[in-house]
Amino acid sequence: MKADNGKTTFALYFGNRGFFPASHMSGAREELPRALKAMGYDSLMMPADATRYGSVETPEEGEKYAQWLRENRGKFGGIILSLPNFGDETGAVTALREAGVPIFIQAYPDDPNELGPESRRDSFCGKFSIMDVFCQYGIRFTVQKPHTVSPTSPRFRENIEFFDKVCRVVNGMRNFVLGALGARTTPFKTVRIDELALQKHGITVETLDMSSIIARTLAIDTAAKAYKAKADKLRGLTRWEGVPEAAFQNIAKLGVVIDEVVDQYKLNAIAVRCWIELQELLGISPCLVMGELNDRGLHSACEVDVGSAVAMHALGLASNGPTACLDWNNNYGDDDNKCILFHCGPVPPSMMTEKGRVVDHSILATTLGPGRSYGPNVGRIAPVAFTFGNMLTDAGKLRFYFGEGEITSDPIDERFFGVAGVAAIDNLQDVFLHVGRVGHRHHVNITPGSHTAALAEALNHYLDFEVAMPQGGKYAGIER
Repeated sequence: MKADNGKTTFALYFGNRGFFPASHMSGAREELPRALKAMGYDSLMMPADATRYGSVETPEEGEKYAQWLRENRGKFGGIILSLPNFGDETGAVTALREAGVPIFIQAYPDDPNELGPESRRDSFCGKFSIMDVFCQYGIRFTVQKPHTVSPTSPRFRENIEFFDKVCRVVNGMRNFVLGALGARTTPFKTVRIDELALQKHGITVETLDMSSIIARTLAIDTAAKAYKAKADKLRGLTRWEGVPEAAFQNIAKLGVVIDEVVDQYKLNAIAVRCWIELQELLGISPCLVMGELNDRGLHSACEVDVGSAVAMHALGLASNGPTACLDWNNNYGDDDNKCILFHCGPVPPSMMTEKGRVVDHSILATTLGPGRSYGPNVGRIAPVAFTFGNMLTDAGKLRFYFGEGEITSDPIDERFFGVAGVAAIDNLQDVFLHVGRVGHRHHVNITPGSHTAALAEALNHYLDFEVAMPQGGKYAGIER
């Protein structure tokens, strides 16, 4: 469903109504895939000779298209319903009512100087009719501004980039597997989750006891090929001055074990019990290992926060990039729209200003003693515009919130431990009211770029999850 570049492969549908010029069909069949290819997207088309003009008008032609989709299932992640002219509604319903993937409706514009019967399209009107009948049949679809747009227009590129995000999120959130490595840490009731609610929405949680993870880590041979590859990878990611060799080896061994678990259970995301057994028995913290996983698209949340791992997976699908699990941690002076986002060190190295430095966990050292918790990769988060969000389960429902902000270059006290950045977020106090009044956890997850609209379209419109945008100054209508 996705090309090697991570972009969605689209199946193309061309709607027809017979008394409009046939030349519009052949032109669209040539133009649309060429335009998509120029944007980096692959596409599939039903053969031109399968129906009249290679388009769909009648229910019979619609059934042929539906059968073609069945034969190519798994090769595409979304459908572009193109209307070179008005387009028949009944044929479209027959063709697409069991599509199983998001559908984007694109209508060609008419030329104001070419409105005679030999050239007019009426796609403008036909798009309304398609949307009307799809609503009647419960067929979900995506539309964007403007109402009509040519595939050669820059605005069409914006439409497709948006739709690509929607497809990635919808397809990636359906039937994915998340690993919970270790039981929830007792004091952190804030991250409790309803696994049955997740399962009803197609999200499977596989749990592994931390004792098993630790035993497997201790059993890793430093002469093994997998260990050597992991050690080389981690040495190149950050600075290790002052880290004992035994701690480095255990960090690399843990990385090997988590890779094995991910492969064994086919995991798409993980949440890790990151203290205190790893520190007591191995002398390490898993922060750098988790940051490296986040950098390569295996979304990893701290403190067995399964809800954050789910939200990180959605954010990463939308951005096609790294994610980070952070704390809503500190005010930034008296600025209502700024705060400090922080965590001990699991931020992806690609999201940091420069190479970090692995240190002993100065917070845990206050209770465990020094030298027993190496692994945080400390530094600062690089300035970037980002999308943030999280998820909780409540009475069988999955409730997300999302918003957008910016990591600034504002300074933070050099003595501040961990990885941190100053976040500037419009209406931040309204976000805090939402987080607190609805009962969200203290974690917030971020990914580079602007993705809130696509996430809402995918999660709410297609998957029936509840999505709030608290920057608008409301509690999303969820009252206690």
